[in-house]
Amino acid sequence: MFVDSHCHLNLKGLAERVPQLLDNMRAHSVSHALCVGIDLEAFPEVLALAQRHNNVFASVGVHPADASVQEPDVDGLVQRAASSKVVAIGETGLDYFRLEGRTLDAAEWQRKRFRTHIRAARALRLPLIIHTRAAIEDTLILMREEGAEEVGGVMHCFTEGWDAAQEALALNFHISISGIVTFKNASAVQEVARRVPLQRLLIETDSPYLAPAPHRGAVNEPAFVHYVGRFVAQLRGETETSIATATTENFFTLFKRACTFTHI
Repeated sequence: MFVDSHCHLNLKGLAERVPQLLDNMRAHSVSHALCVGIDLEAFPEVLALAQRHNNVFASVGVHPADASVQEPDVDGLVQRAASSKVVAIGETGLDYFRLEGRTLDAAEWQRKRFRTHIRAARALRLPLIIHTRAAIEDTLILMREEGAEEVGGVMHCFTEGWDAAQEALALNFHISISGIVTFKNASAVQEVARRVPLQRLLIETDSPYLAPAPHRGAVNEPAFVHYVGRFVAQLRGETETSIATATTENFFTLFKRACTFTHI
């Protein structure tokens, strides 16, 4: 059985058909999914989904790219993570993609927000879910400065090269491979997927985004994580079963709170 380590079931395109999505997961040997929070306003929806479905988990966090949402503080994140169904802090991190051509001072609010999440994760001893886009150097610097390695976590939807992956691995983080790995122009991601130690590998959909081949361009969903697992298995010269077993074990090892809810 596979696990989708990162999806957004509360977003448009998925929220209105959750029962069907769960049926599709079972039909494609996907046992569990982590519904990741991206803002505080919608967190009650994320938590409610996790509380209604035994095989769905939640995280709490504020995406780094959106300046218009409620700003988090450590106490607020800690309070929202009180439920045992909340297994991680994030997604958080840095996203400079939309800031190209501007000074780094323009992203200081992102760095402050990232530090807040790391401090909350350390206070709770929960792992972090980290998003980084066009900002890997600063992301790794802040992870080191704030002691993110104490709690570890996952570099979600990883798109950097092997050198950056090694630095993240040295900081006690897992590497999560999304449907991007199935794209023809994704040679860097494919190299990382081949080389990451099996015990530090996760797979995800990031649904409703980034549907893998053969569904590229469609609305993504957790059931499609099996395409990611199959492709990674082929890249590594391993069986689907070995990748499913390893990535599922890695998920429950990293997200320890989830171990209470392992049966469907």
